[in-house]
Amino acid sequence: MRNRGYSQRLQRVVVDFGAEHSFGKAAERVREHYGIDVSIEAIRQHTLGCGRNISQLADESNAPAKTLIVQMDGTMIPVMQPGGGADRRKGKQLLWREARLCLARPSNSAQALYGATLGTAEAASWLWREVSLKAGLSNKTYVHGLGDGAPWIVDKFRDNFGSQGSYLLDFYHVSQYLAQAATKVMRFDKQREWTRRQQGRLLNNQSAKILRSLQSHLEPPNTKEAPVRAAHRYLSERIDCLDYVAAQAAQLPIGSGEVESAHRHVLQKRLKIAGAWWNQINAQAMLNLRTARANRRWSQYWLVQN
Repeated sequence: MRNRGYSQRLQRVVVDFGAEHSFGKAAERVREHYGIDVSIEAIRQHTLGCGRNISQLADESNAPAKTLIVQMDGTMIPVMQPGGGADRRKGKQLLWREARLCLARPSNSAQALYGATLGTAEAASWLWREVSLKAGLSNKTYVHGLGDGAPWIVDKFRDNFGSQGSYLLDFYHVSQYLAQAATKVMRFDKQREWTRRQQGRLLNNQSAKILRSLQSHLEPPNTKEAPVRAAHRYLSERIDCLDYVAAQAAQLPIGSGEVESAHRHVLQKRLKIAGAWWNQINAQAMLNLRTARANRRWSQYWLVQN
């Protein structure tokens, strides 16, 4: 201890609350549970300092996995870009930046490893590879990729794993495209039946039949709202990512809800609270901290600080 310093126990307490709540609410929680008054600024400094220092991933890797499930997705978080003058509060810009979250887990495990970055698609690709290696990726591992079909995600999957796995479009995203198309293809009372028929074809790898069904209803080019054309394009451009038969035969998931759920409990729960706008450096620090906690790095980090 030093004068006006914080014991490691107290640091751990304030960072724990600061990682879960706004810094103001964290100060209230520390006062309520421990009877200690800690300033909001002190909580902010300790929390973000821990986020800058903590590693998202452990040094050691899991045992090699026979099959690895990997997913990637992006979510928008609010960030603030300071002004360029002496008073950086003036001229600040409020905007949204994409935080990219990836995960990997062996198919026989429920525990995933996560990685998150505000960096470029290339940075996200590198992180995805690192997370997968820590989760058990080897040169003999089969990699089952899942996602919404964003071109950059498919490209990065192929860059990292293309020779030893396959990428599958999230079944529910495809279903949403088909449900939208149904509003133009069928009258209202037949739309649900038509969508279910197309879903059945999708699960039986009969995408050619779906495309033919859509073809005769395509809207004219340059139509402002063209859900049939959108569904046709979405499927035809990703025809090699629709092997649901093989995925189901191998008892592998066909939906990417795992990473979408992770957005909520790993990132959005803290970074998208009401009224929060983040400096980009601080946002990455909080991403590090939240991801490390999801990866069960919390106790290990504080042991090292002893």
